[in-house]
Amino acid sequence: MDGVNTTGVRAEAETRARADGRGGTALPVLESRGPLALRRTRGSGATAHVTLVGAMSGPHGGDHFTLRADVGAGARLRVGSAAATLALPGQHGGQARQDVRITVAAGGELHWLPEPLISVLGSELAVHTRVDLEPGARLVLREELVLGRTREDPGRLTSRLTVRVDGRPVLDQELDCGPGAPGGWDGPAVLGGHRVVGQLLVCNPEFAEKPIAPGVPAEGLAVLPLTGPAVLVSAVAPDALRLRRLLDRAPASFAPASPASA
Repeated sequence: MDGVNTTGVRAEAETRARADGRGGTALPVLESRGPLALRRTRGSGATAHVTLVGAMSGPHGGDHFTLRADVGAGARLRVGSAAATLALPGQHGGQARQDVRITVAAGGELHWLPEPLISVLGSELAVHTRVDLEPGARLVLREELVLGRTREDPGRLTSRLTVRVDGRPVLDQELDCGPGAPGGWDGPAVLGGHRVVGQLLVCNPEFAEKPIAPGVPAEGLAVLPLTGPAVLVSAVAPDALRLRRLLDRAPASFAPASPASA
């Protein structure tokens, strides 16, 4: 990408989850290099839990972080982070990159639930999350973006989410905010003056038999059914706490569509 500073830090982290044959989930690969650290934490039932721990602040300008998660058939994995991520200006400037690569096999299940990403004044970060699911895979993916710290303008933040099921595109969405972004990003058609935005993507084969009804269950919250089958919940809010509350209540709004609207 233009503006990337090659003097930045390169960091990678990868986890692979597989059914262990005893009703649980094993992690045959749990590797991390550079300032990213993956730690297995106490799980529940058949689900393995992994927490991403940052060994240093960042990403800074010029850094390139890559995260990978691969869930096999019958495995269940939950990935979170220990704290919010701060996108910071680099010493030499330039754009930072963060790539997330997710694959889930048929019968596998992944909950990808990191803490918020905060775009700090003067920073420039491009995030691209790519998800590939086999038919019958389950996914819950949460993304929360905070544009600037308290009483601070944001940096430049570009976030793209690409989702494919059985090789077919389900969602390809990009949000570009902050200084230098195309005009209108802060207008009523996008953020409407808010500085916190998030989304919850749920892919579940059961939605094929019980379609989700579109709607606006609360102010700042919208539910949009997708093919796949999947549903995208989008929200804007004045602060991170309000955003989390909106996204947490979203699953309660998943009601089957009536025959007339299905």
